[in-house]
Amino acid sequence: MTPDHTLDARGLLCPLPVLKLRKRLKSLGAGEVIALQADDPAAIVDVPHFCAESGHALLSTEDSGGVQTYFIRKTG
Repeated sequence: MTPDHTLDARGLLCPLPVLKLRKRLKSLGAGEVIALQADDPAAIVDVPHFCAESGHALLSTEDSGGVQTYFIRKTG
């Protein structure tokens, strides 16, 4: 999947990856896809929960070398 935007949150601990994601999503248009890279173990729970609560679509998750990449589509 090729995202429209990327956000590198590697090295940041909870809740910073989700806070940075929320801020970045505000500047995106509806339907745009952002790839969030995070290595915080809490992100595995935090990112899907944030998407469910905020209404954004978590399209897929990849894990490579201890870094998770979350593909999220901004809704309306």
